[in-house]
Amino acid sequence: MAQRPTGYRGQGFSLRGEKDRFVLPPLFRKVFAELGDEGTLCVAKDPDFPCLRVFGLSRTDMFEDILDKEEENAVRRNLDYNRTVRSTKMWVFTEVPYDKSGRFTLPPKFCKVGGISDNICFLGGGNFITLWDLDALKGAGEDWEDQYELCLAEAEEARTKAAAKAARK
Repeated sequence: MAQRPTGYRGQGFSLRGEKDRFVLPPLFRKVFAELGDEGTLCVAKDPDFPCLRVFGLSRTDMFEDILDKEEENAVRRNLDYNRTVRSTKMWVFTEVPYDKSGRFTLPPKFCKVGGISDNICFLGGGNFITLWDLDALKGAGEDWEDQYELCLAEAEEARTKAAAKAARK
């Protein structure tokens, strides 16, 4: 029986913490481990949405197949397709290390282009994870409303925990 491919699934939330670090949720760390991608996030601007895209280095093995399918689809539909442009957009990413607890520092340029402020909503999308600022997700339209509501609930819980922790100090 063939093994099902591992995909990024579920959702998570992280506030910007000490030393400007965010935390990759455990559910996603598990998938990175299953893929042999522990310790490195590949971060890029999402080509379609006002967010970032994250994946493990093993996903680059799929890039040529993805490009082939996109090109075939464009030809079949008589649409323009510039493989060089699309390939460049796929391969332009930055490797960001994370520790065993999932903590990582997002480079400021990615915070700027991805619209990330003091929080990240992680949304699993199969081959990739999208990273959204809660406000950007709220404004992304009705296709994203359910995801916004779920992330909002996680955000409220995380902010309550952070406030309780700060009060104990």
